[in-house]
This record gives sequence, C-alpha cells and structure tokens, in this order.
Amino acid sequence: MLCAVRPPAPCAPPPRARLFSAHGKGVREHGPRRGPGAGPPLHPPATARARGGDRRLRIRGGPQRRDPRADGGAVTDGAAASPPIGTHGLDWLDEEAPDGDIVISSRVRLARNLQGYSFSAQATGEEREALLEKARAATEAAGVLEAVDFWEVSRLDPVDRLLLLERRLVSKELIGKPETGPRRGSGLALSRTRALGMMVNEEDHLRLQTLRGGFQLVAAWRDLDQLDEEVGARLPYAYHQEFGFLTSCPTNVGTGLRASVFIHLPGLVLTRQIRKVLEGMGQLGVTYRGLYGEGSRIVGNLFQISNQTTLGKTEEDLIDQLERLVGRVIGYEKQARAVLLREAPNVLEDKVWRAYGILCHARSLPFEEMMNLLSGVRLGVSLKLLKSPRVDVISRMMIHAQTAHLARAAGRRLDEADADAFRASYVRRALNGAESN
Repeated sequence: MLCAVRPPAPCAPPPRARLFSAHGKGVREHGPRRGPGAGPPLHPPATARARGGDRRLRIRGGPQRRDPRADGGAVTDGAAASPPIGTHGLDWLDEEAPDGDIVISSRVRLARNLQGYSFSAQATGEEREALLEKARAATEAAGVLEAVDFWEVSRLDPVDRLLLLERRLVSKELIGKPETGPRRGSGLALSRTRALGMMVNEEDHLRLQTLRGGFQLVAAWRDLDQLDEEVGARLPYAYHQEFGFLTSCPTNVGTGLRASVFIHLPGLVLTRQIRKVLEGMGQLGVTYRGLYGEGSRIVGNLFQISNQTTLGKTEEDLIDQLERLVGRVIGYEKQARAVLLREAPNVLEDKVWRAYGILCHARSLPFEEMMNLLSGVRLGVSLKLLKSPRVDVISRMMIHAQTAHLARAAGRRLDEADADAFRASYVRRALNGAESN
C-alpha cells in the first residue's frame, strides 16, 4: 500500500481567464469539463462570493485537558458537558424523497488537502490545530452554509461522538477508538439548516460532505460543488497538474469524489438475486458496504452503494454513472417485489405482519433484530400491505433507536440490557403514534 508523508509539490491551478481561452467549449460554470482526455481536475477558481444570512459560527465543546504524553495524541474530555447537538444533520428526513420507499438517502463527499501540510495521519498536533483554525475561518465565510456550527470533536463527550456517527455525519476514523479518542485538531462543520458541511483532519485535511433524502445524487452534488468552490476560493488545495487533487489514499486521487446511496433491497435478498446484482455492480466500478461504511455488517437489508473510481472522469460523469446504475438496481428491486406479491403473497404478508407485531409488543429489542424487523415493516408499507407507519417515520426510528441516541434521551449511559429495553419502549411509542396520526 502506498504511503505518503507529504503531497508531491503542488502546482497552482491555472487562472480562470486562461481556462476559458484554452478550452473554449465544454466549460463548466466554474471551470472546464474534466472528462477523459480533458486532463486532470482543476482547482475551482476564487470567484465564489459568500452569500447573505447569519454566518456567525459557534465553536461547540467544553473545556479540555491534553494528554501530555504525546504531542499528536488524543485530547481527553474535560469535566464540562458539551452543548447539545440537537437535531443537527437530520433535515434530510423532512425532504420530499424521490424513490424514498427504496432509497433512504443520497450522500456525496469530496476529499481535499491543503498545500504545505503533511497529511493528517503524519501531521503533528500543532499542524492539525492550525489546519482546524483555517477550516473554521473558511467555513464561517462560506455563504452556502448560511448559519453554521463548528465542533472540535476532541471536546465532545463520547456519547455525542457516537451520536454524530449514528447520524452518518462523521466517520469512525474522525472520532477515534473508544480507548484513545480523536486526534488533536479533529473537527466538524455543519450547517444548521441542512446536512451540509465538512469533517476536518480525518484521513484527509478536509472531507466536504452532504446528505439528501431519497434518490437525489444530482441535487446533493450541486450543493457540495458550491461549498467546494467557496472553500477552495479561500484555502490553497493541494493539486498536481498530472494527478489532480492529492489525497492521503491513492484511490481517491483525481476528483476526490465519493458518491453513495443508502438503499433498502429486501426483494432482491428474499428472491436470492442480490449476489448476482452486487457482482454485476462490481464489474462496473461500483462497490457496496454495510450500515456504517467499510468493514461493517449488512443489517436490515440495507446497502451503501458507491463509486470506486475517482480519476479520469468528471465529477458529473461519476454522479451520472452511479445514478444510472442505481436506477437499474431500483428497477430490479421493484421487479423482485412484484414477484413476491404474485408468487408468495401469504409468505410475504406473514413476514410483514409478524415483524410489525413483534415491534409493537416486544419488551427488549437488540439493534440488529430491530433493523431486520423494520426492514419487513418498510417493505409492507411500500407494498401497501400496511397503512402505517410512513417510510420517513421508519427512517427516523432507524436513527433514534441507535445506542447513543437512546443514551442521550435517557440522560445516562446504558448497558446492553438497558439499551435493548429502552429501544423496545421507543419503538412501541413510535408505532403507536404513527397509528394515531
């Protein structure tokens, strides 16, 4: 595996005027199209201007004490509790969700590094904190974020870190292992009005990201493209004329783009067609993961489908390719559901109603069991075998019934047995509320 301590000497992306004169046709609004044969991706020119709105930025987190044993080590939690995270990052649940009965959410991320700094894994604590401050200033000036909050992850208590992970707003690498915690300089910027922001000092210096409800890859990319242009206008991205945007992992070099959909495929699983579909995707440069990303298990018939390649195509081409492929997968899933309704209606109804009955009456629910049962209920609602709950209610349940969310609602840490009991109680209340609406 390739390992880089410092990026190759970056070169400044060509100025906007020369981009237009050199390429003529095929120019995007903020630069030339970056397709096969069009050369490496180009740094967005500094033309973006921050738009209006309240852009005051709040630093979240209480006092901290640093571990004196390691300059680049973790920061342990202080005595004071961090301000509540509230409903940050859940706005996508309120959106109109195209194909929302099958696609739960769409996410796009961009990996970016800054000139003159070691990659995050090799940087000193002081370097990472300097990067954090630069990212904070750029975030405050980004008009697309409107009102924004900024957390120093090392100052959050462990439950809040896990809560952000459960909302898919941070990665496991950013929050660190339970025994060590996050590295110094780890941060998260997030708009108060939508799930748009960036992680700081994860694998790369910056991981810009956005999340949308349902099948909305193109809309998600438009949001992130604007944020990338505004941040890139203020920070010098590490860029190489031959390789494009430089990243810590060589597989991200080029555009640095990772797009994914979080998709529910019970029909393909029950008809045993899922392996064939997943293998076909792999041959087309697309991969899949579990609920929490790379290395995680598949639960509840939920898959994350994402692009593998980032070099040699434009961002728009990568988004278009994934969108077309996911559209085909949605079609296969609908066909599989139709087969189940036609050829095994009694078995299907029993599975759906059995899952609903257990969720309505269980007094203890481990998370994985709950997710598998909710999969049956979501399928039943989609096929109109159940009148309630709505699919957006099920999506909320999937998030709020995770361990850190339960602990935050309970106001204390929960052991496994307590968490299972709290989860069952929450699910019963949620389903009863859905029936009464």
